[in-house]
Amino acid sequence: MDRGAMLTAALLCCWSCTVCVVTAIRRTDLFPFGDLNGDLILPEGDDETSRALTLPRPFYFFDSPFSQLYVATNGIVSAQDLPMEKQYVDDGLPTDFPVVAPFLADIDTSGGRGNIYYRVTETPSILNRFAQEVHRGFPDAKFTPTHAVVATWENVAAYEEQARANGATNKVNTFQTVIGYDETDSYVLFLYPEDGLNFYGTRPKESYNVEIEFPARVGFSRGEVSFFIISKTDGPFYSVAQDENSVKRLSQVGNTGVPGVWLFHTGKRFSFQEIIPASIGGLLAVPPTAGYGLYLDSTTPEYEFDDYNFEPESQEEVDAAGSPDSPNPRSEDSDRQLSYSREDVPLTLDPVERQYAPPGFPLTVPEGGTQRVEEQQPQLPLKVLDVYPPLRSNLPLSPGGHVVSVDEDDVDFDTGVIQYTTENKETCARFQQQCSQNAFCSDYPTGFCCHCQPGFYGNGRHCLPDGAPQRVSGKVSGTVTVGSTPVELNNIDLHAYIVVADGRAYTAISEVPEPVGWAMMSVSPVGELFGWLFALELPNGQAGFKITGAEFTRHAEVVFSPGNQRLSITQTGRGLDEHNHLTVDTVISGNVPFVPPGAEVTVKPFKETYQYYPFVTTSSSVREFSVGLPEKVSESYTFHLKQNITYRDCRHGNRAATPETLQINMERVFVMYVKEERILRYAITNKISPVGDSSEVELLNPCYAGNHDCDTTAQCIPLEGQAFRCQCATGYRGDGQNCYDIDECAEGLSSCGDYSQCLNLPGTHRCQCQSGFELSYESRTCVDIDECSSSPCHISARCVNAQGSFQCQCLPGFHGDGFLCSPQAVHLRSQCEEHRDSLQSGGQPSVGAYIPQCDSDGQYRPRQCHGFTGYCWCVDSRGQEKPGTRTPPGTSPPACDSLDKPERPKTQCERHRDRVQTSSADGFPVAGAYVPQCDENGQYRQLQCHSSTGYCWCVDSQGEERPGTRTPPGTPPTDCDKPERPRTQCEHHRDSVQNTGPLGPPVVGTYIPECDENGLYVPKQCHDLSGYCWCVDSSGQERSGTRTGPGSPSIDCRIIDYVQTPKSPCQRHRDSVQTTGPDGLPVVGAYVPQCDEIGSYLPQQCHGSTGYCWCVDSRGQERAGTRTGPGSPSVDCTSEELERPKTLCERHRDSIQTSSDGFPPPGSYAAQCDENGLYYPKQCDISLGQCWCVDNRGQERAGTRTGPGSPRVECRRDEPERPKTHCEHHRDSVLSSRPDGLPLVGAYVPRCDENGLYVPKQCHFTTGYCWCVDSRGQERAGTRTGPGSPRVECRTEELERPKTLCERHRDSIQTSSDGLPPPGIYIPQCDENGLYLSQQCHGSTGYCWCVNSSGQERIGTRTGPGSLSFDCRTGRTDQSERLKTPCEHHKERVQASSSREYPVAGAYVPQCDADGQYIPLQCHSSTGYCWCVNEDGQERAGTRTPPGAQPRDCSKPDALKTLCEEQRDRAQASIQERYPVAGVFVPRCDAQGQFLPQQCHGSTGHCWCVDSSGQERAGTRTAPGATPADCRKPAPTSRAESVCERWRASLIEHYGGNPDPHQYLPQCEPDGEFSPVQCYGESTYCWCVDQEGREVPGTRSQDAVKPACLPSVAPPIVRPVTRPDVTPPAKTAVTLLYAQGQKIGALPLNGSRLDAERSKTLLTLHGSIVVGIAYDCKENKVYWTDLSARTINRASMASGAEPEMLINTKLVSPEGLALDAKRRLMFWVDSNTDVIESASLDGSRRRTLFDSDLVNPRAIVVVSSTGSLFWTDWNREAPKIETSTVDGQGRRVVVSDGIGLPNALTYDLSSGQICWADAGTKRLECISPNGSGRRVINSDLNYPFSMVYHSNHFYFSDWRRDGVIAVDKDSSKFTDEYLPEQRSHLYGITIATTHCLPGSL
Repeated sequence: MDRGAMLTAALLCCWSCTVCVVTAIRRTDLFPFGDLNGDLILPEGDDETSRALTLPRPFYFFDSPFSQLYVATNGIVSAQDLPMEKQYVDDGLPTDFPVVAPFLADIDTSGGRGNIYYRVTETPSILNRFAQEVHRGFPDAKFTPTHAVVATWENVAAYEEQARANGATNKVNTFQTVIGYDETDSYVLFLYPEDGLNFYGTRPKESYNVEIEFPARVGFSRGEVSFFIISKTDGPFYSVAQDENSVKRLSQVGNTGVPGVWLFHTGKRFSFQEIIPASIGGLLAVPPTAGYGLYLDSTTPEYEFDDYNFEPESQEEVDAAGSPDSPNPRSEDSDRQLSYSREDVPLTLDPVERQYAPPGFPLTVPEGGTQRVEEQQPQLPLKVLDVYPPLRSNLPLSPGGHVVSVDEDDVDFDTGVIQYTTENKETCARFQQQCSQNAFCSDYPTGFCCHCQPGFYGNGRHCLPDGAPQRVSGKVSGTVTVGSTPVELNNIDLHAYIVVADGRAYTAISEVPEPVGWAMMSVSPVGELFGWLFALELPNGQAGFKITGAEFTRHAEVVFSPGNQRLSITQTGRGLDEHNHLTVDTVISGNVPFVPPGAEVTVKPFKETYQYYPFVTTSSSVREFSVGLPEKVSESYTFHLKQNITYRDCRHGNRAATPETLQINMERVFVMYVKEERILRYAITNKISPVGDSSEVELLNPCYAGNHDCDTTAQCIPLEGQAFRCQCATGYRGDGQNCYDIDECAEGLSSCGDYSQCLNLPGTHRCQCQSGFELSYESRTCVDIDECSSSPCHISARCVNAQGSFQCQCLPGFHGDGFLCSPQAVHLRSQCEEHRDSLQSGGQPSVGAYIPQCDSDGQYRPRQCHGFTGYCWCVDSRGQEKPGTRTPPGTSPPACDSLDKPERPKTQCERHRDRVQTSSADGFPVAGAYVPQCDENGQYRQLQCHSSTGYCWCVDSQGEERPGTRTPPGTPPTDCDKPERPRTQCEHHRDSVQNTGPLGPPVVGTYIPECDENGLYVPKQCHDLSGYCWCVDSSGQERSGTRTGPGSPSIDCRIIDYVQTPKSPCQRHRDSVQTTGPDGLPVVGAYVPQCDEIGSYLPQQCHGSTGYCWCVDSRGQERAGTRTGPGSPSVDCTSEELERPKTLCERHRDSIQTSSDGFPPPGSYAAQCDENGLYYPKQCDISLGQCWCVDNRGQERAGTRTGPGSPRVECRRDEPERPKTHCEHHRDSVLSSRPDGLPLVGAYVPRCDENGLYVPKQCHFTTGYCWCVDSRGQERAGTRTGPGSPRVECRTEELERPKTLCERHRDSIQTSSDGLPPPGIYIPQCDENGLYLSQQCHGSTGYCWCVNSSGQERIGTRTGPGSLSFDCRTGRTDQSERLKTPCEHHKERVQASSSREYPVAGAYVPQCDADGQYIPLQCHSSTGYCWCVNEDGQERAGTRTPPGAQPRDCSKPDALKTLCEEQRDRAQASIQERYPVAGVFVPRCDAQGQFLPQQCHGSTGHCWCVDSSGQERAGTRTAPGATPADCRKPAPTSRAESVCERWRASLIEHYGGNPDPHQYLPQCEPDGEFSPVQCYGESTYCWCVDQEGREVPGTRSQDAVKPACLPSVAPPIVRPVTRPDVTPPAKTAVTLLYAQGQKIGALPLNGSRLDAERSKTLLTLHGSIVVGIAYDCKENKVYWTDLSARTINRASMASGAEPEMLINTKLVSPEGLALDAKRRLMFWVDSNTDVIESASLDGSRRRTLFDSDLVNPRAIVVVSSTGSLFWTDWNREAPKIETSTVDGQGRRVVVSDGIGLPNALTYDLSSGQICWADAGTKRLECISPNGSGRRVINSDLNYPFSMVYHSNHFYFSDWRRDGVIAVDKDSSKFTDEYLPEQRSHLYGITIATTHCLPGSL
């Protein structure tokens, strides 16, 4: 008998032995569980609770929805976080909280005593099996689960007291619960395998040696429920077992007809108060022998046999395969749904045809093993419910643990297989949703198959667009042993990118530690899988994905030679993710040969033959590779690869047969390990073809050779000969050389139907149903969910289904809301009933009217629903809607009974509505009154309707009706979502006039045009103040001859008909003024000439705004001496007297009023002259509302200008003038900035007070923007507000500005050692703004010279005493003019760039100083942008600030940019007029230059979260219009929630899910620990915390700079931990040593430059936080403090040296460390105990120097040569730097003023000064120990932490850059920077030298 027949006989024997009995379940019959199935594992312990398991959609337990579950050690699953076990573990049911209890007892998994697994899954095989169980137990149930929660307790033990541990019974239990649910119902399975329960109860912890044991409790409890609002009572519960006997029987009986299987209906969306158990044939006893049969009542499968053993090689394997006790691997799809067999079930077999079967599975089922195939055989109706591929499953291996490939000779293909029955077969009508969206379904006699549509390829279940490149992502885990060192790979990332067009596959595995990274270069088969899946197909070739789809399992074994190392590789395809990318997880275990670091691995090209069978593909090959090192001979190795790939196949249809063999040609294999990035890379070029030589085929066409030029998203289509054509892949568009993704959603090309949302994907799209709808059977359209099918209404009501909702109506004779109906009875009506009946008083309620629902007591039901619209909301006892509870139709109604959070304040709409609804005497709305409608957020609904009149209209956010939107009853309402029509010219004119005053309202007396309902000018216009009326045309222009005065009969402008004559000069003048604004409207306050009926100038003209009048001639020119003020008698303009010559004032006035176009410029200032033509002493600009005094020449007298509404200055003609102030100069320069002496139109004019100082609040009256300024007129950052926004209160009392360079220069000379200036010394002279006066003179010598802005003498300008001084403003000593500078030339070019020699409107005009040089700060007056320039006028990168922001201090050197700033500036580098290129993503950075957590693309609208390095966090990207992800939440992780994270989550929930910026939320690190610095909301109110989150005293601050807090928990490490030893740095004279958390780095110096190329890790210290660091030059040792271990340590800097612990007691937070090599002492500070201590270098002679008057000591420095000690204390209340002797004597403060966070401290031996770097003031300063000579080296630091001085340079570690920065002491400039590859905070820094430096001894 051959092996196949033997297997068949053995299996049939097994079936025949089990078909007659009912068997209990075994462990292998539990639902698949374990880490290979994606389970989470509960941590070991006695009372552990899982983190919240968030459900994809809520499930109903009883009738309450829950969105989270918690799994507990003690045998329960709860919908709420659990209390301490002592509060429930020894009590019976009910519990105080919701509980599903399969075995509630005191369980303990400590010490590895069992595991607890849990997960939520949507795997169809799990859901199908669960649905079968439910339909078996509840035949009438219409239930299709959408999700399942599987929780398994495996081999768990009872809690044992310590005293009884030696007598432990070692009994363990195994049991499982599965919760399945859909949108409306939930069911629960309890499963107890036959040997699963070995103890039945547990002892209480406090039994006091009394022998008592509580039996386990099994059942369900709802927990406490609200009772009369303020109290609570026990909710419903159900008990299955609560005594020892009933617990014992759990595995012996069941309520499903199968022992050990219990099923319960546990919840429903609507009223459900009792658990309903299943009942099938009573409870069955377990037969003496336990077997397990097959399902006999099943339908035909579409895809079969997911996991198979390969063909056995020995008779022993046959016996093992046929044994009924053969283990069944635990996998999510390995259970071929074995059922619980019964007696007397007939077996029938029908004739079968020859079919393929998977290797190793019995191919025949002969009775007794002898019956022939041709005979009539009874067919076993076999069903395999797994219709989805295996997930996280392990294919059973043959003995020896290796995979066996299949040879064709080992399989008998001439035997039959088990056939299908066609009864209840699976069809497309029922299961089309299992096909891909890009596939179609076909029915066949035995089942259905899925086939990809044209343009796509795959197996039908998963289809990808032809030609498009593919991406793969996943995780790699397992243990790899290199030599004798095992290294664990813990879920590291794998990413692959495949260019399908030419078969190139690139694979990258990140975070691969050494030495595995080097060794794994030889394991190229890891990346070969992706090459096979997407190989370039030669003629008759077929890539693997077309067969497997996206769900498969690959098992491979690699045996290396020589060495015989064995490596197992398991790769599982998990399907396509939401981006249509393939997800593959990889598990690697075994041994690999050692590969030396730095070696190169070369893999030779090879060919491999794949053999194809149904459901499995296998291959076996031998490969060669070589390992080479530079200057060494390469060594050759081989490995033998055996692999098989199992997948789902569909054999129902007529799919083209897969070739039995194919050959894959891997032409180029490239492997590399990048040590610095710890990335392992594989690159392979793959081609697949029939077996044979494919070289001739490749020569035929470039498409086959892969050397075409098609785009990576295009297909290469071979044509005749060498010709080919490039065709963009499906879902892409272009010419083939360049292809672009088609957005099917945006272009309307999607297949999504109604009620669905389209999501674009590369090359395709996806459809998602809206809430309240579900996919129809064909997976293309969304259909309404029929809520009535679940009978949600009361028994005395009928259900009416609606689109997306439903309605319950009580039957006649009953009253209620449909959910609760009561017989009608006579009783006193309540307010609710009166309300309801008043609306129904007419016999029938109005169609569409809302009818309130009352309960049986006549009270308002808490939840109200509108039967017509489907909206629901919660109400209070008065029937008033609770804000924020309204839900639209089709969504889950609010849970009004559980609302216990305080209500938010009512909105304007809600207050409006409630006033109307309670406006009558009886508290009801007045009949016929309009009641506004508010949405769920309390805002006005855009469409409002009057229920009584039927009128509808649109409103704005304030509830104001939008004109033109009202519609009468019976007509379609206006679509309020459509934008309003654009405003007309009349509306623009009207609105601009109504908002022209400084505070918004119109200027008093201004004419406001009237517009009709369509926005057109009303034909007749009137001036309300003056009473004049006139007719206008369609453009608002006055029609000549129609103006009438007040009281005169007006003209009927509707019937006027005249022939319009050409306009006269007066009319043209008038009309030009009325349309002179940029928007075509008259400038407010402008003078408009008056013309008579024939168009001539009226002899007397008056200014409508000012009230002045004057006489004009026929040309409109003012006649001198005729102007009169408001209220004065007017001159008789008809007299014929001669005019006198015009005065200076009159000529000034007339020149303004007759500019180039003959008319006065709108809004311009016209001089006011008295009757004699002289200037009035007081002049006013009516447009600005400002007045000032002038002299007899009309020149403004300084300090006399007043603003609108201010008291006027009394102007006298003989008052002396004071010099103009800076503000007045600024203002006057703007007012006369054009060549013609007039201000630029729209220019900002500064406002000065009566003393000539800048008014604190400045406004630009053209744009409406306002802002605050300082005394120099500079805008104060953050104060700019837009038009209509609330103004910022600007205060004049400001902090004194920092001293300028000139003032510091002057003051440093005037405060020498004795406080007086040295005699005869030169003292610089500064102006009122602190700038150098352009001419400087030496008071003692009499010499004078000119200086530039930095005080440097200008060559050739020095003159001796008594000589003619040089004019430093003009640059000459005589009348000759100096040559113009480049800045002045630049400025003139811009100002003469238009035809009229005015600057082009909006053009940037450079600003030059008095010497003609570019002012360092340049600003664009139109855009408001400012930036710094160099001496050539070139912009300095990174200095540009937007309008309203504080401009940069251009005197400071450029700061080093952060990574975010660099990326942002690069994005803005290609700019036009300094704006970013359209479509380019520009990162957003915070004030510290770090990436904002949330980034958005300004062009596309997409938003996403990023980490600290700007990398996108997976799964956080949202489409435009969608609610962005909360980037404050930590990224998802598989570990249990930490205390910090749980506290944060609970506060977020407490705040209602959206905390305000001022509310505190704990800040957690990525590993869950508390962040060292905590802040209150988004404020700067911050403090430091320890490991437990407790505040560190003395660290609280409200400064803009956060406190310098150190972590107390070491970051996670990569295990196994290697022995720490020293790797000496490169041989160099000077090396910087720096501390970086868990390592000490070495950075050599090349002169003063940082030699980054030779940097290396000196010492790795896993689990440490190295902070302070010092170096002993005598013994070549490095010392450091460890904040995590709380120790002080040292190590010799010799190769292989190991650390030595010196001090490990009485240390809490050791930070700064200093070493005195001369006295052999070390000193350190402890910032927790606030002490400074010292000890010998071996740790002995420890003593405390100071333990008082310290708050936050940080840095410490010792000066061996002087015996001095210096330290910093960054006490936020009183920071200081102190000193003492090394023995603690002479303590005193060196500096305490002008410092903030003095983190870093060092000593400058060359100058004898102590220097510090301050993270608060951002300055690097030095001072002599006696407190004198203080100077600033650099004032633009970021966040320094530690610093050292060497060779005229300061080197400091910077927390913002996470690197080492160098600063030159003389130039004060940043000279170099080093950023380690691993970006994390750097702490201490010191110098190591080959010999002791001078002064160190």
